[in-house]
Amino acid sequence: MRIGLLVVFAVIVWRGAAAAHPQDIPGAPQPIGTISPATAQDPPHYQRPSDSTLFWVYTFDLLGPYPLFISAATAGLHQAENAPSLWGQGFDGYARRFGSSFGIGAVETTTRYALAKSVREDTLYYECECQGFGLRLRHAVISSITGRRGADGHRVISIASIAAPYAGAFTGVYAWYPKSYGAGDAFRMGTYGMLGYIGGNISLEFLYGGPHSLLAKAHLPIPTNSANPSQ
Repeated sequence: MRIGLLVVFAVIVWRGAAAAHPQDIPGAPQPIGTISPATAQDPPHYQRPSDSTLFWVYTFDLLGPYPLFISAATAGLHQAENAPSLWGQGFDGYARRFGSSFGIGAVETTTRYALAKSVREDTLYYECECQGFGLRLRHAVISSITGRRGADGHRVISIASIAAPYAGAFTGVYAWYPKSYGAGDAFRMGTYGMLGYIGGNISLEFLYGGPHSLLAKAHLPIPTNSANPSQ
């Protein structure tokens, strides 16, 4: 049910964006200056990130302070819920839960970047070229389920971004979770992971603190709000 609600929510947002810009039809003539059809709020001067940029952002998303904080917070929540119960309490129980959360996140991040690389898809987050809470929120959500293809950066549904949370969850359930856990638990955990990924992109959109902030360092090489891509 949670997966269904997530899909329905994503479709509603996607259709809302399309309805707001009916002129953005694939293959149709576009007025000069028209921005990406998915959100119409993307940077007009798209440049594909280099391999060094992708490696830097991947490393930050894998080992930076944010995945460590998320793993610690998730482990604390599971510790309070005593889940899985076989892992017990105390430091040993927390350490196992922290390692589990970090491992699931590592598989998720690696899957996202590896799949995107294999199909030449750009799944990095780009700040919205818009104003207003609703437009920026819609942009963050759409960016979580789409990627960019081609030299022009046109948006497509991203299999890499959608599959990654479930790859991490299934790996955890079948690699180190107690045997009482199964596919249903993996789907549930993957859905929470997908919602967490959407929340992370929302935080990138609304908590960005300028070019010298820690968030900016994760995505610094990407000219998201500059009319001059060489700036």
